Amino acid sequence: QVQLVESGGGLVQAGGSLGLSCAASGTIFRINAMGWYRQAPGKQRELVAAISSAGTTNYADSVKGRFTISRDNAKNTVYLQMNSLKPEDTAVYYCNARIVSYVLPREYDYWGQGTQVTVSS
Repeated sequence: QVQLVESGGGLVQAGGSLGLSCAASGTIFRINAMGWYRQAPGKQRELVAAISSAGTTNYADSVKGRFTISRDNAKNTVYLQMNSLKPEDTAVYYCNARIVSYVLPREYDYWGQGTQVTVSS
């Protein structure tokens, strides 16, 4: 069984910073891409940032230059550093990882439980 556990998030004023982390654990054979998504009330879940196992990154246009995604492969952990936060960044943030486990012989998507980020104006 594989689990993703998120930490971080909270309430911050506009212009402030927050950091999120997400640790994967369980019967993991290999972690491929990892990423962060977010979902604001009444909106669809959207990709915020992603990082490949080799470290190649991809960002939504709305967060480029403000957010940084990184990962520590030794710790099976992905991070999201969010700077210059705006009220429109308010959402529930979800960690995602594409994992091949020892139990299932192919890649599956796994999700964290979600963490609230609220940016006040």
